[in-house]
Amino acid sequence: MKSIESVHRITRKPMSWHDNLEEPADARFLNLIHHAAQGPRKKYPEAQTENQEIGWDSEPLIDPERSDHRLNYFRVYNDITLYKAKMWSLGEDDRHK
Repeated sequence: MKSIESVHRITRKPMSWHDNLEEPADARFLNLIHHAAQGPRKKYPEAQTENQEIGWDSEPLIDPERSDHRLNYFRVYNDITLYKAKMWSLGEDDRHK
C-alpha cells in the first residue's frame, strides 16, 4: 500500500473548498519567484544579450552643468515670440485665407 505522500495529485478544481485551503509558504519557491521578478540589472553584473547592452549603463558620461550654455539651450523669449504666443492664446487663426 502506497503512502499518501507518494501519490501524484491531479489538477486542482478552482471552485472546490478543500483545494483552496491555505498551505504553508515554501521559502525556496518564494525566493525563486522574487528573483525572477527582479530586473536584469539586479540579477546580472553585465548585459547578457546585445539588446540589453543598449541602456545598460545609463549614467551620463559627463556631469551636466545647467550653467554651461554650450550644452543647454534654454528657450528665449523676445518681443515677437511673446506677441505671437499672446495671439495664439487668444485663438487667432494664423492661416492665410
